[in-house]
Parts: sequence; structure tokens; C-alpha cells
Amino acid sequence: MEIEFSTIPPYLCGWWSIKNRKCDASRLIRRIISDEMYHLGIVCNLLAGLGGRPRIRESAPTYPGPLPGGVHPGVNVYLSGLTKSLVGDVMMAIEAPAVPLTEGAHDPRSIGVFYEELLKAFRVVAPDLSVHRQMHERIGEDTLRPVRTLEDVERSIEIIKDQGEGTAASAADGQGDGHLAHYYAFAEIYHGRQLREADGDWKFTGAPVPFPDTRPMARVPAGGWDQPPAEAQRLLDDFDTTYTAVLEALDTAWDEGDPRSLKAAVRRMRRLETPAVGLMEIPITGTKETYGPQFRPRR
Repeated sequence: MEIEFSTIPPYLCGWWSIKNRKCDASRLIRRIISDEMYHLGIVCNLLAGLGGRPRIRESAPTYPGPLPGGVHPGVNVYLSGLTKSLVGDVMMAIEAPAVPLTEGAHDPRSIGVFYEELLKAFRVVAPDLSVHRQMHERIGEDTLRPVRTLEDVERSIEIIKDQGEGTAASAADGQGDGHLAHYYAFAEIYHGRQLREADGDWKFTGAPVPFPDTRPMARVPAGGWDQPPAEAQRLLDDFDTTYTAVLEALDTAWDEGDPRSLKAAVRRMRRLETPAVGLMEIPITGTKETYGPQFRPRR
């Protein structure tokens, strides 16, 4: 759960910073954010099926910092506007497969490997699963369904792996919808070309994917912004108040099996965009960069 949630804030910052929401890069990132919200729903359902209760607010990630669960050690996840560095060092690094189909370093501690180990545990223990407090809701292009059997667990984990890393033979997400897995979609933005397969080789030789014009949100420093101007502080407070309400609504959704709370969390998450973009329009004195959201829940 912590792994899935930790991807959403950096992806949102990158997406919010794009000025033209109709461009290819914006479209790709927006779809991936929706997928990550779906994956978060899947693992919360798995946890509820085992009798557990998510503690999303309590375990909200701090940026910059490592990924949870020991996956991709050495990757430093930070918040900033969309830059080639953010795409390559954060987005692609998070989603990197253990064995990429395109050029890329092998990483035996990928998110996909983490889920393979999780699935092994489910198969060994073969726990009884309860549908009590699990959600059944539409999330983006996907439908979140209760997990009832080991076969449901296997299918759910396979979806998460394939949408993030692709399959062993294809860069597609394995869902038959024509979408690339997250790693390769981010790589198209990074390389500036669509990915194409020819004679078993996958290369970025397709149509151009222009890097978008963005708001120059700076990297959020450790500990957050130091003495921001009054308007930036107001927007930071507004953002963090709404963000805290999102986390609380997500906790309530799976704590009580309440679909209304899940829908409330989605509505509140959409409201984060206004203060986030407002922050990205406020310049940091002495630089050409701007402020941005910190994703710091209120205590």
C-alpha cells in the first residue's frame, strides 16, 4: 500500500506542471496516475480481505526519500515540475522492470519482483479472504472488484505488474487496451519518440513525443519550503488541509467499507490541483523556479 501511494504525489506534480493538458505527455501521465490509484485500491482490498485496515494517513510518504519496501534501493523520490531528470530519475526509476525489453539496467529488486514475492506468500498461506470492507468501484478505465479467491489475488497482482512494467514479451500493459506499461510510457516522454517493435527489438523510433512546456516548479527540499511568502504559505496550508482530508477519507473507506468515503477522497483529490498550480505560478526569489506542493499531512 505504501509503495503504490508513494508514486502518486511525484506523478501528480509532474502532471500539474504541464501547461497543455491535451499534449501526449500529459495524456500519458494522467492515465498512469489513474492506474496507480487503481493499484492502491487493489492492495487496500487485499489488506481488507485479510482482515487488515489501511493506515494511509499514518504512513503517508515524506519527500525526498526512498521507496518503501526496499524496492529499487538507491532511488531518491522527490517532488518537482516535469523535467527530463524527474522522468528519468524518478518516474522511470520507480517503474523499471527487473529485465527491461529496451536498453536499461537490470534491477532484481523491482516493484514487480516485490509483488512476485507477495504472491508466493499468498500461495503458501492460502488465507481465507473476506469481502467485508472491500470496495467495488470504477476507477478511471478500470473497475475495482472485491478479491474473493486465490485466483482473484493472482489476477490482481498480475494487473499491477503488467500495467507498471509490461509483460516478459511485450511493452504493452497486458490488458488488451493498447496502452503501454508505465515504464515504457514514461520512456517515450524521456526519449521524445514513441516505442516501436520490429523483429523482436523494441526501440524509440516512432512518432515524436515532444517534451511539454511546463511550469518550473523547483524540487521540494527536505523539510519543505523555508519561509515562503504569505501567498505561497496560504496555498500550502490550503493544499495540505485538503490532502489530509483525502488521506482520512481513504482510511475511512476501507476502515468501514464505505464507498461514499472513497468517492469523497477522489473529489477532494481533484481539488488539490487549484492550490498546486497556484503555487507553481509563484516565483522563488532569486531563481527562475517556482514553489509547488509539499504533500505534508497536517498533524
